[in-house]
Amino acid sequence: MHRYKVILLVLTIALLGIAASGVYVYSLWHRPLGPRLELPTYTPATQAVALEPGETISPSDQTPNPSITLTPTAGSSQAVTITPSPIAVGKPLCGGPATMTILAIGSDQRSTGYTYGLADSIHVARIDFTVPSVMIIDFPRDLWVEIPGISDHNGITNGKINQAYLYGNPGMGYYDGPGEGPGLLARTLDFNFGLRVDHYLAIDLQTFVRMVDAVGGVDVTIEAPVDLNSSHGTPDPNLVLSAGTHHLDGEVALRLARNRVPSTFQRMKYQKIILNALREKLLSPAMITKLPSLVTQFINSVQTDLSLSEINKLMCIAQEVPAQNILSDSFPQEMFTSEMIYDENRKVTTFVNKVDNAQFRAMIADFMNGIWPMP
Repeated sequence: MHRYKVILLVLTIALLGIAASGVYVYSLWHRPLGPRLELPTYTPATQAVALEPGETISPSDQTPNPSITLTPTAGSSQAVTITPSPIAVGKPLCGGPATMTILAIGSDQRSTGYTYGLADSIHVARIDFTVPSVMIIDFPRDLWVEIPGISDHNGITNGKINQAYLYGNPGMGYYDGPGEGPGLLARTLDFNFGLRVDHYLAIDLQTFVRMVDAVGGVDVTIEAPVDLNSSHGTPDPNLVLSAGTHHLDGEVALRLARNRVPSTFQRMKYQKIILNALREKLLSPAMITKLPSLVTQFINSVQTDLSLSEINKLMCIAQEVPAQNILSDSFPQEMFTSEMIYDENRKVTTFVNKVDNAQFRAMIADFMNGIWPMP
């Protein structure tokens, strides 16, 4: 009888160990890989969005949040409450949410890690797991914005949007909130334009080069010749690309992605070309089976709050989205004005882009509602 009790005790301990291991593995599977964004939660009839005196709200300014109150800035008595109509959705594929919005950041950090670095490129992807579809927009890095939450550090209240990411990363010591650099950049986008993201993914320069090389390079087509040689050193003829299609390794792809001649808007076009080429390569039949190993290879080289479970859902939905349902667009260049202003924090005169906030918020609201960009 004693022997049976011992066996029962051993079996119980073994089962408890298996259960504990299962709980641990489950927690790892669903644990964010980086600090969470923890953006403030909007509650009905309490969201405040600043309006300039005389500014009006058009139907396209509506967001998916129910009964949102828009309150005016000082000097205006206007206050508007809007209640967007519910949108019927089907059952999400791949076990995902109805939609997921991801802030994708290309950091100009040259060394490994994400202690410092400006946001060299800023993209936002909206993934609809029900249609399914993917919509992607990008933001000019020189866009002048109000940066919240760091005024107690050197009196910083404004800056370029790419600086919000820099100021939030731990090396600067300016930002005490959640999410580090991506967290402050996400708050800046929300504070200025009402853009809400669920997650973030940042990639530094070295990781980008290694990723492109890991997939065997990318094929890109450019409409006009471009010289990727720097102004220093002996020119390399291999870095002078003619109009047409070229196969690029990681280093040349990075040079093209960072080329700002003749303007930052042209650089955004190059980045879009490269990202589309990389997406097509990753989703090619030869690469699909290699995606899990690629994720494993680079998972510790990126900055993200996605969990392994969410990454798995993204890999799944990527294979479900028809090519015609992947839409990418930029804000019209004519929306922006170019100015030279004095940056009080850096004590320099710098080039910036400014935009009509009402028009910008309206387009972002359409994006969040899944109705822009259009095919």
